[in-house]
Amino acid sequence: MTKNISRSRAQESSAAIEKMYITMRHLFNRGFYKPMGISGETLREALLSLRPEIYGNIAEEKVELNGLLYVIERLPTGIEECRFINLTSDEGYSKSHFKAIVPPKRRRNCYRIDEEQMNVEITRGRSDIYDILTHLTFIFIESHKIKNRILLDDAGEVSRDWQKLELAVSQKKKLSQTEREQAVSHAANILGRTFIEVLDIYDAFGSELSPDRFLHVIYWLGKLAIEEVLDDNKRTITFSPILRERLGHHLHGEIWATNIKEVLKANNLLDRPIHVISANMHSVMNSIFATTVLKTKFKDKSDFFIYEELSKSGANEVRNKVEEFAKQYGMISLPDAASGTNIDVQIFDTAKIDWEKSSFPKAKTGDKKPVLIVMDYAFGEQAYETIDELLKPYKKDTFLNVESLSIMGKAGILEGGKGDIMIPSAHINEGTADNYFFHNELSAKMFENDGIPVYEGPMVTVLGTSLQNKDLLKFFHESTWGVIGLEMEGSYYQKAIQSASKIRKSIPLDVKVRYAYYASDNPLETGSTLASGGLGTTGVKPTYLITIKILEQIFNVK
Repeated sequence: MTKNISRSRAQESSAAIEKMYITMRHLFNRGFYKPMGISGETLREALLSLRPEIYGNIAEEKVELNGLLYVIERLPTGIEECRFINLTSDEGYSKSHFKAIVPPKRRRNCYRIDEEQMNVEITRGRSDIYDILTHLTFIFIESHKIKNRILLDDAGEVSRDWQKLELAVSQKKKLSQTEREQAVSHAANILGRTFIEVLDIYDAFGSELSPDRFLHVIYWLGKLAIEEVLDDNKRTITFSPILRERLGHHLHGEIWATNIKEVLKANNLLDRPIHVISANMHSVMNSIFATTVLKTKFKDKSDFFIYEELSKSGANEVRNKVEEFAKQYGMISLPDAASGTNIDVQIFDTAKIDWEKSSFPKAKTGDKKPVLIVMDYAFGEQAYETIDELLKPYKKDTFLNVESLSIMGKAGILEGGKGDIMIPSAHINEGTADNYFFHNELSAKMFENDGIPVYEGPMVTVLGTSLQNKDLLKFFHESTWGVIGLEMEGSYYQKAIQSASKIRKSIPLDVKVRYAYYASDNPLETGSTLASGGLGTTGVKPTYLITIKILEQIFNVK
């Protein structure tokens, strides 16, 4: 008797992710493909087999609304109207008359070339391509669901709901409440959703310039899907020859890292001890200076209250005040203008900090005052490119004295909830199971009495946050891997640090590493995935708590 061997959902999901990874690389090498044609079939099948949590009801007939919103916020406005999507390198479009379109939740420059074509600049490595292709595959699958509900026969007859939606979208003026609710009613029928479900998410799609964008997105997705079927007018994704030639050669990372070293040299900081911190562009600056600058404005308020005020959307005035003060006391700001990495940098010369006017009056920085290089978050594989280039010697012979690298970021948590803290002890690469074990200078014990749950253990570096499902994550969490969370950059950072310190010897062998993450979502909990919305002020306390623990170690306070 032959044993009947069946795969578990976790194994199927793992195979689907591997298939997507290989297929995307193959399509990139090929140069073009049609997502809803035969060439895109493998990607579609793998995504439907995987059924990631973030894409909710992707495998059902009804259209997935939260997933659609998540994706639309990460793609350029107007992409739903375009039949041709061209992924390019930085090829000079910024010097043309084309206006850059930057998606609200992803920093990438996109250019609408004409009515039918959108160019998307890829300057952040392969992870950017995986991210975009996954999102596009999702919205094209959804567009065909819309088409299935409006196309009544092969001759092209469409439903009354579609005709009414078309009428509403064709109006140039803002819809009245009555007109909008009528259109929502028709859209709900088309989407297989209730009226209230559509109404609840309607405004989240809109903007000041386009309050009725939700209807616009649904209409164009359906329209292009109908044309694909009736006129064989397939949507096409192409990869520019320059992008295919440049990708993987660290072109953008090298320009970015060289610029930082040039600034260090110009300010006589190259021979000083260096501490690299990957975080955001406000927590280090605010942790050092904000309380001093704003203590009169926020009398008798805690430091964390001040940080929350600084994090609010309309707080530009107080933020600028802190930034101006920081620049007077040793901060150099380097917004990324030329490299295309979209990673801004701040350099802090601690010799110029008046410690009595800071939050760390007991700082002990020794004779050789250290320099902090704070870099904004990298994206996936881009973390390897940027850190690998940064840790190389300046002009091949000036070695950097890098004493520590500290990585703080957002991650998904598998036990606990939004705002909790994770301290990794190792990074495991999803798909390959390459693993990177390290001694983390931060530990869960350091956060014990701060009122936030803390988890310690291995973390998995995933191909993309939008490719995870519960079965796969449960396997990582409940098996002997004992994974506590998932993120996108950890193993790439560690790979670059290990090669620089242990093989290439370009930084000291005993370089210290610190990793800590705060939870942006729990993909194992229904309604707590990234598609359920941002952290709001929940993320403020863990962000600053981690930053302060990192700075206390660098400044030898505790």
